[in-house]
Amino acid sequence: MVEKEVILTHAGLQKLEEELGYLKTVRRREIAERIKFARQFGDINENSEYEDAKNEQAFVEGRILTLEKILRNARLVEECDYDVTQVCIGSRVRLRNPESGEEVEYVLVGSTEADPGKNRISNESPVGKALLNSRVGDIVEVKVPVGILKYEIVSINPREG
Repeated sequence: MVEKEVILTHAGLQKLEEELGYLKTVRRREIAERIKFARQFGDINENSEYEDAKNEQAFVEGRILTLEKILRNARLVEECDYDVTQVCIGSRVRLRNPESGEEVEYVLVGSTEADPGKNRISNESPVGKALLNSRVGDIVEVKVPVGILKYEIVSINPREG
């Protein structure tokens, strides 16, 4: 079975590598100490502290496996350091709704780095797909359940800095 390629920026790759290192070196050790300490309370069948620690251990091990899989399938994209002529992964894009005049700014990233609450949208999202390779002045159309949203690209800045 072919695993899905994961698009990452340099910053995203570094963040995931740091998280993986932390989980493997710090969290594993902390949880092992919690388990060891909880065993001192006696019967592990009726020991909620032990059960909580084992559940946390399972969660952390699952996250480690997920991160290793992401990193194994990662494709590092060159962010458009200097190109402000079209939207690409890593671009900070300011959009204006032509009808309301309302403006919003997004950073276009791979799906693993997406965080809509921080206006970091995936290149696989409807808005991200519409923005990719567009230019300042373009009007992009995004199909949503209630119809079509239109945005004018006001500016494109390289990177998110």
